[in-house]
Amino acid sequence: MNSVFDVLTAHKSERSFTEQPVDAAALERIVLSAYRAPTSVNSQQVSLVITRNAQAREKIAAIAGGQPWIAKAPIFITFVLDMYKSRQAMAAIGREQIANQSIESIVAGATDVGIALGSVMAAARAEGLGIVPIGGIRRDSQAMISLLNLPEQTFPVVGLAVGHVDVPAHAKPRLPLSTFVHDEQYHTEGLEENIAAYNQEMVEHWQAIGRSDGESWSESVSGYYQKIYFPDVLSALLKQGFGNDK
Repeated sequence: MNSVFDVLTAHKSERSFTEQPVDAAALERIVLSAYRAPTSVNSQQVSLVITRNAQAREKIAAIAGGQPWIAKAPIFITFVLDMYKSRQAMAAIGREQIANQSIESIVAGATDVGIALGSVMAAARAEGLGIVPIGGIRRDSQAMISLLNLPEQTFPVVGLAVGHVDVPAHAKPRLPLSTFVHDEQYHTEGLEENIAAYNQEMVEHWQAIGRSDGESWSESVSGYYQKIYFPDVLSALLKQGFGNDK
């Protein structure tokens, strides 16, 4: 088994999987890594839905905008922001949950989901498996909610395809570390120059691996962020009982 540092720093988003099943014991260990992860005020506001069924994975691939690796990987894990459990716990002692009406509940819940996701990604890679996180399930959140039969005050934040790697991915370059780590205060100086150099590095990376369609980082991120990425997320959150005005 690799060291924790090696696992964390060797991350690649894999999109090529074999049909080999994931060992049940390995999957249990992977799940336990998220189960024991911290949550805000011990709210335990994260749940995982594990999809093994091939037809269901094909539906998720379509919901996510046509991502065939979701259907190919033998395991898909959906990370759910789950305030249904805490609502039931409060109802058991005659109290009403109102925290779900606030933006803070969404931020805190998404943070806890992110912690669980990171734990699962590291654990899966330590087991020798490949992973790719999938934000595309929010493209049609309501379809995911229906498919997974999610109750009120829950929301599918992100998914993860897990399996044995077929053709390994290439690790992408990153912006300089100086744009990531700031000493005492956020520093903006030099950012434009760093982005320009990184844009060129990304183009050269794509060329080196034979991707003639590869874009600079500025072009790539613009393709997503010059519009509202998934416009139906808010309506699905509101329908599930979450608020955005407190």
